[in-house]
Amino acid sequence: MAEARLGVVDVGAGTGRVTLMSLARSEVGVHAVEPARAMRAALMTRLAALPATQRARVSVHPYSLGEAALHNVADLVVCHNTVACLSPSARLALWASVNDALVPGGRLLFQLPPAQLPSGERHRDFPVQRIGRHEYGGRMVMSAAGPRIRTRVDYWVRGTHGLLRQHTETFWMWPATRSDLVADLERYGLTVSSARQDPAVLAMTLRQES
Repeated sequence: MAEARLGVVDVGAGTGRVTLMSLARSEVGVHAVEPARAMRAALMTRLAALPATQRARVSVHPYSLGEAALHNVADLVVCHNTVACLSPSARLALWASVNDALVPGGRLLFQLPPAQLPSGERHRDFPVQRIGRHEYGGRMVMSAAGPRIRTRVDYWVRGTHGLLRQHTETFWMWPATRSDLVADLERYGLTVSSARQDPAVLAMTLRQES
């Protein structure tokens, strides 16, 4: 975020982790794009606690990036925990909107989705966190369902005398290989960035106009 000189777009801003980091590490305007009302409620609560100078630099858009119609507003677009949850057609629509939001030479950063469907069920336990008298934890279970990945997340809270409450959420992911994503993005004027990045993150740069 520190390298941004024009603006940052946080696609799928959620509760605001990337938005707050962008405000803290840069001096530019930040566009937080989040269509989900529940997520925006948490985002707005976190933004309300910021100094007025930082709040003045952030705009919250209650739409998809395409519906927000942002044109040449940023030199950095970040999609954190977002791309894997988009269908192939929705991904293509996103790339077109990213092309519109970025200025030439601007960069797109996003986490790569799983490259393929899981064989059987995959389980991952979350580290248990203690806050006050309670322990918080959970488990993620991933399995193939046709062309998609079914992801179930079980959350729980335990107290001194055992389980206090639990909650289950299910969402879907679409696998895609790195090479297929690069090929799609190149259709929208983006090329692989030469800078080395986390292998789980793909960095693309919008081509300069000739």
